[in-house]
Amino acid sequence: MIESNISQSIDKLRISGIVDESIVDGPGIRLTVFTQGCSHNCTGCHNPGTHDYNGGVEIQINDIINMIEENPLLDGITISGGEPFDQVGPCANLAKKVKKMGLNVVVYTGYNYEYLLKNEKYKELLSETDILVDGKFDIKKMDLTVPFKGSTNQRIIDLNKGAMAS
Repeated sequence: MIESNISQSIDKLRISGIVDESIVDGPGIRLTVFTQGCSHNCTGCHNPGTHDYNGGVEIQINDIINMIEENPLLDGITISGGEPFDQVGPCANLAKKVKKMGLNVVVYTGYNYEYLLKNEKYKELLSETDILVDGKFDIKKMDLTVPFKGSTNQRIIDLNKGAMAS
């Protein structure tokens, strides 16, 4: 088991940072939340500073919601990492609040979709996710020309349609 100081409260999230307006982490203009903590350790990861479960800072979910409310240009949020499903409770809480605001939710994960479906604890976040980008980053399959993913083995899954795109 990994030692961590990640809060068990669904009202707090341990993050490595937030990008206020991103156009590369999903469709439209997005607030991107980078969660802290990841055990995938993908070779060539572009966010290696997010791997340490004891790093980053803790933030209240409502503070993130306030940031979103202050920016009328946002189409939605992206929850990236780190590994969002390692903090599934707080991430699901954030996603649920964002959906109530009428915005969409993109989640990046190193796990594959089929694995997440087998574990009941992940279903709440999946049910609030519009687009899931799944799969570990594979440096041997890196392709900077594909939108919204780093390697061709990763999939973009539209959970609203139940269909996969690339």
